[in-house]
Amino acid sequence: MEASFDWEWFIKKFELISKIDLTAYKRPQMERRINSFMRTANVADYRQFIEALQNDRVVYRKFLEHITINVSEFFRNASHWDTLAKEIIPMLQRGRNGLKVWSAGCSTGEEAYSLAMLARDNHFPLCERILATDIDNEVLERAGAGLYASKALQSMSAHYLNRYFGREDEYYRISDEVKKMVRFEHHDLLRDPFGRGFDLILCRNVVIYFTEETKQRLYRRFAEALRSGGILFIGSTEQIFQSRELGLQSVATFFYQKV
Repeated sequence: MEASFDWEWFIKKFELISKIDLTAYKRPQMERRINSFMRTANVADYRQFIEALQNDRVVYRKFLEHITINVSEFFRNASHWDTLAKEIIPMLQRGRNGLKVWSAGCSTGEEAYSLAMLARDNHFPLCERILATDIDNEVLERAGAGLYASKALQSMSAHYLNRYFGREDEYYRISDEVKKMVRFEHHDLLRDPFGRGFDLILCRNVVIYFTEETKQRLYRRFAEALRSGGILFIGSTEQIFQSRELGLQSVATFFYQKV
């Protein structure tokens, strides 16, 4: 590959196209994913790949899905949701009339809707609609539509399925009563400002491909976005090292409280 079309050249060009900063991601894993996609797309080098991304919307869309890994499902890791419902939310509710909640990196909406169903079923009050954000506008559109294949519902109980979904051919559409509890917005975790005063922030299986420096910066920003005593709920493969330095303490596995 010509020196002028190396990795550094590629990530700068790609950021101009997509506004996604690949320097925040672990380079070895990202390079493997990109090179794998390039072979599939039958492009020989980064220069040809940038041209393909600029000129072919289908290739660009498939590549975004390939690197952002928009894989989700309702009530993923069900035991963690049990902990949320039975321990964390009751703790957050003490002395409060309603909870302010953010699902960060929400992908196609399964996580935010899971929380909405949980709140509705257990009468957990919300002070406003659940904020659900993602960098990818097309997945946000799919989230807003609320139409899902059966695979996304495999961890969900029959109770939730029967109460909050309607069948449409081989798909399932979430009910309007749940849909209206969630507000979907575009947001870049690496660039955009964070809100403040959240009682609960869910950011699960989002940061695993980021560099350690980027992870720590994000966790610090999440801590700043929480109100005192608020909770950050992370993914099953994640752990916050030296959480005290970020103003957080572990209160249950995968749950960190703002000190």
